[in-house]
Amino acid sequence: MIKKAVIPAAGYGTRFLPITKALPKELLPIIDRPTIEYIVDEAIKSGITDILLIVSSNKNAIIDYFDYNIELETILLSKNKEEEYRMVRDIARGANLHFIRQKEQLGLGHAVLQAEAFIGNEPFAVLLGDDMYVTQKEPAIKQMMNAFEKTNASILGTMEVSYEDTYKYGICTPKTEKKGSLAELKDVVEKPDIEVAPSRSAIGGRYILTPTIFKYLKSQQRGKGNEIQLTDAILRLMKEEKVYSYDIDAKRYDVGNKLDYIEAIIDFGLEKEDLKEGLKEILKRKVK
Repeated sequence: MIKKAVIPAAGYGTRFLPITKALPKELLPIIDRPTIEYIVDEAIKSGITDILLIVSSNKNAIIDYFDYNIELETILLSKNKEEEYRMVRDIARGANLHFIRQKEQLGLGHAVLQAEAFIGNEPFAVLLGDDMYVTQKEPAIKQMMNAFEKTNASILGTMEVSYEDTYKYGICTPKTEKKGSLAELKDVVEKPDIEVAPSRSAIGGRYILTPTIFKYLKSQQRGKGNEIQLTDAILRLMKEEKVYSYDIDAKRYDVGNKLDYIEAIIDFGLEKEDLKEGLKEILKRKVK
């Protein structure tokens, strides 16, 4: 059973400059909670008990957010603000959070490699902080964990995108015609040009990986963008072990994209009882 997860959170957040010069992109709020908290909660709700967040030297605010703030909590209790106290006290309750610094940002593959000592010889989950999944069913990574119980092999969480967008993602090619959500793969290509994309099946920021991946990450040469690409190491892993894709059944928000981020704020606002009616009125006025 998978009990450990890795959340890479060391990137520069250049798509949201200049605010990310001072605020980690993972702390950009969806109403009143940062995006990274939704990712952590997804892991916890899926049964993950130990989570490693990979940060950089300028992202201490992420560590502070998940830590207790005794001064604030004392003030809230002194003012009988029990609800607010519980709100800040219960952040990420249910899992042990660990942190490590990625001293250089050399790509996703390099970030995952920093987790080798933490993971040991166990299969593990990877959840990218730019991708939020919302569903009334089982959480996205839990769906993949269930699939792992059948395959006992690495699984890439996928979604279908347009060919015009394939250059943004790792793109998968199944061995045979897909029948259902789970498919064994014969190939995966990192951010292919539109004209050579082998399919529309894109990796969407969720992975279940066997510890064998570390062997390949340690020897992986730099690829697209002059970075150590996780996708390139997975392609080499395929020669030793089976690798599958799994179509995640959930609504995905790429919160590293400004329009998706705005959509997430609107959708989450419409779900809040104290905001939805006022938000509807604002939207009606804006679209006239």
